[in-house]
Amino acid sequence: MFPGPYPLYPVFMRLPPGPFRAYLFDMDGTVADSMPLHYIAWKKALAEYGCTDFPEGLFYSWGGMPVAEIISTLNNRHALSMPVEEVARRKESLYYQLLPQLTAVPEVLEQIEAAHTRVPFAVVSGSTRESVTESLKVLGLLGKFDVLVCAGDYQKAKPDPEPFLLAAQKLGVPPASCLVFEDTDMGIEAATAAGMKSVRIPQPHEREQCQSP
Repeated sequence: MFPGPYPLYPVFMRLPPGPFRAYLFDMDGTVADSMPLHYIAWKKALAEYGCTDFPEGLFYSWGGMPVAEIISTLNNRHALSMPVEEVARRKESLYYQLLPQLTAVPEVLEQIEAAHTRVPFAVVSGSTRESVTESLKVLGLLGKFDVLVCAGDYQKAKPDPEPFLLAAQKLGVPPASCLVFEDTDMGIEAATAAGMKSVRIPQPHEREQCQSP
């Protein structure tokens, strides 16, 4: 029985006891403080195709869901027929326009800098490989990751454990020896199902509350 996820504090992160042989990071909202930028891109792209009902709370609750699945789910929910691939490309294009504003989550960046070269790293994301790669380039972190597992690399998305298990396989590390950093409930559920311990990264508004006097 694995312990629950550990919280992130303003100055440091309390990790579960190791040792761990690999760190697996979700990308958006975990390594990159990109979720507010993604939401702006989503709202603009969806509005262009007639979907104006995508509240912020729902956006965050679907964190980790692949882009194509989000569009398909919105189509079903609102009886729309948005072209999935076209909307996905438009959303990605709008996100790329916002990339110069991208920053890393400071406490996660500390862990990356401290553990780099000591253990291998993987990104395990529901975003496209292009999006993940561009985000890591902007942050100057692309060279620190040994493996990228992105949308299209697996059959079943989070909360299924397949993405994390695939990353562990690519790194050659047993699942029980991997530590996962995640900001979404879907991601934590996937990590637990994969037999991995996890660290829960708060959402932007939660981090703001932690930092408030």
